[in-house]
Amino acid sequence: MSKNLTTRSEDYSKWYNELVVKADLAENSGVRGCMVIKPYGYAIWEKMQAELDRMFKETGHQNAYFPLFVPKSMFEAEEKNAEGFAKECAIVTHYRLKNDPDRPGKLMVDPNAKLEEELIVRPTSEAIIWSTYKGWVQSYRDLPLLINQWANVVRWEMRTRLFLRTAEFLWQEGHTAHATKAEAIEESEKMMNVYADFAQNFMAIPVVKGLKTETERFAGAEETYCIEALMQDGKALQAGTSHFLGQNFAKAFDVKFANAEGKQEYVWGTSWGVSTRLMGALVMTHSDDQGLVLPPNLAPIQVVIVPIYKTDEQLAAITAEVNVLTASLRKLHISVKFDDRTTQKPGFKFAEWELKGVPVRIAVGPKDLENGTFEVARRDTLTKEVVYKDGITTYVSDLLEQIQKELFEKALNYRNTHITEVNSFEEFKEVLDTKGGFVSAHWDGTAATEEKIKDLTKATIRCIPLDREEEVGSCVFTGESSVGRVLFAKAY
Repeated sequence: MSKNLTTRSEDYSKWYNELVVKADLAENSGVRGCMVIKPYGYAIWEKMQAELDRMFKETGHQNAYFPLFVPKSMFEAEEKNAEGFAKECAIVTHYRLKNDPDRPGKLMVDPNAKLEEELIVRPTSEAIIWSTYKGWVQSYRDLPLLINQWANVVRWEMRTRLFLRTAEFLWQEGHTAHATKAEAIEESEKMMNVYADFAQNFMAIPVVKGLKTETERFAGAEETYCIEALMQDGKALQAGTSHFLGQNFAKAFDVKFANAEGKQEYVWGTSWGVSTRLMGALVMTHSDDQGLVLPPNLAPIQVVIVPIYKTDEQLAAITAEVNVLTASLRKLHISVKFDDRTTQKPGFKFAEWELKGVPVRIAVGPKDLENGTFEVARRDTLTKEVVYKDGITTYVSDLLEQIQKELFEKALNYRNTHITEVNSFEEFKEVLDTKGGFVSAHWDGTAATEEKIKDLTKATIRCIPLDREEEVGSCVFTGESSVGRVLFAKAY
């Protein structure tokens, strides 16, 4: 199997686009800016979804589903949110087509089927959900309300890229209502930590936890918590956000509750979400010039077994041995595929599973049967070991854990060596142009300086790290006083 992948050093963007398509994750569709997620790509998303769903339920959340369409007047109720998403909205104005009298066989919009009120195709669901919560919340006994939905949303992006930015994408969005400000802030922080836990322990991606600046904050939020990751090309990627909404949406949709004293109060809200953009992060963090590299915790197939044989008798003998191994691995909840296709040679299969990022590949031939051994290859390091069959199950189980751990450590080392402290704007620009990664610099706290730096360098403030030390300094651009460093980077 010929991969013919562009190398990362040659053209990182082209490498990424080719890899997503050639590894059978996704492809562009007949609708501009939208993608088809193929079965192998969707299997990875399903594993992400299952793990996140478990984590949400363990923290007390329940799943529900809300409509795709939002009446325009409802969407406009929270002004900042409406303004923030206005340019990305798709709008439904009519509900019927009819035959076009001037073009036989073609259809036209029926002018008599105009909607009384236009409908927005949801770019996010705060409006429809908070209008619903008005009927669900009457008393403090109804709180907290902890709801999540798995859905699709539409944001009419002009420049799209598979997984990273598409006009329609899949995601989850949590929306919660609380009796007090402190509870809502605690919820926002808790969900940021859930995302960080998932990114680090399942995706093997280290993240920085922080706060967005006012400019980068979610429209309609009082505070946005985020996790920021660093890709191999030195660009940052926002991997998840959790928003403290204050009482903004409660006031916009009149969501009140009677407290223990019987007094009416507005509830406090949060919203939080991650999307299929995490698939892009997964590809870009670990993969190499040979193809995908998947962390075992998210690989749809963790172990692939390839037989090497010349006769049907040899294949039968190998199959009998493989069936025993497969059963013992599956007892440990390890997903295994025995690739016994007769239409492809072993070399083709090796290349295919390497491209698809299967963490462990086992090859077995007649000599292995004689010797009681298996050849075990690691996808991440491309190294091989010969392992005796008596200890093979434990070996593979331990190896998968080791690969998961080492992928995280490798990504962490890259991230840590690509956080650079700078103290002058010349140094700031030089690091961005030559090294990339996160640039740790003092900032005077003004939106004007933030915007000017973005205009001059294309770098944005990715976050104000939650663990930053208080450090009096001078803004890297204006020289004005600063109380601590923030992380700048070019980003996806």
